[in-house]
Amino acid sequence: MPDQTRHPAGAPQPPPPHPFADLPLPHPAPPARRLRVVVADDNPVVRAGLTALLSGRADIEVVAEAADGRQAYEAAHQHRPDVVLLDVRMPGVDGISALPYLVRIAPVMMLTYSRESEIVHEALRRGAGGYLVHGEFTADQLVDAVRDIKEGRAHFTPTAAGALLARLRQDRAPAPPLPEGLGQSSSATAYGISTFGKSYSPPQKSSPPAYFDAQHVSPPVTYPENLSQMQPHVGQSSSEWTSGRPSAPDRSRFQLSTREVEIMDLIASGMNNQQIAATCFISEKTVKNHINRIFAKLHSTSRSEATAKWIGTAPDAHRGRG
Repeated sequence: MPDQTRHPAGAPQPPPPHPFADLPLPHPAPPARRLRVVVADDNPVVRAGLTALLSGRADIEVVAEAADGRQAYEAAHQHRPDVVLLDVRMPGVDGISALPYLVRIAPVMMLTYSRESEIVHEALRRGAGGYLVHGEFTADQLVDAVRDIKEGRAHFTPTAAGALLARLRQDRAPAPPLPEGLGQSSSATAYGISTFGKSYSPPQKSSPPAYFDAQHVSPPVTYPENLSQMQPHVGQSSSEWTSGRPSAPDRSRFQLSTREVEIMDLIASGMNNQQIAATCFISEKTVKNHINRIFAKLHSTSRSEATAKWIGTAPDAHRGRG
């Protein structure tokens, strides 16, 4: 029987009953899972900068850091990250050697100073999902690349892209050899990472990752005879191990701080202030302040003069001043 209730003229009408009032309220959506990242680089300053940058994003979490390929594999095996950021030249197990084992656990993006075309090509052949060269990307571009690499979208900085294109344009030319020792299986197996065979095949989802038995494998006292031995230590110019120059003169007399050493290495590699700021995750003003102090300590008035003294080509490089 219809409702006979009368409402005074002009009085507001009651809202109709909600058609789904008898259904339970929907559960709130669970919080989005943060993207988990392992950062592998032998330079502690670079690792700290990358960790600070990525951890500052609400959707990204750095779950572990690693100083070489062996530590990167252990961290990836333990934490099962969504993305691994991997340097090329590291002591012990270098990045190229560790790469085939890491891609069986998570997507890997190379993040390195190494820009040689044969290394770029080999990294991609072994499964890397992208290749970024320090100094060629901004902080936001790095974050976007990390997010995209998880979804299978490749990223390359200009030098890496150019190197890849140059290699692809070589019409059936034999591939140039990698620098001595880099990427050889002995670099990985000598440090306990199980081998899957001499040639790399794309990772299979159904195949379990290689198992690293830390309790039964002890690293040798000395590193293998490979390129990773030539990784520059603090205070040693990165230009030396790419050009084959003899070891640099004693730089302790310059009394540069760790940060100043890093920036002087970047100056010697040819980077401008903007590129150095992006690489070190600091402002250009801070870079200029560091450079002023570096020039004062090296008794130099220009980048070329400071570089000549730093790499040992200045006439008085081995005598020192003051």
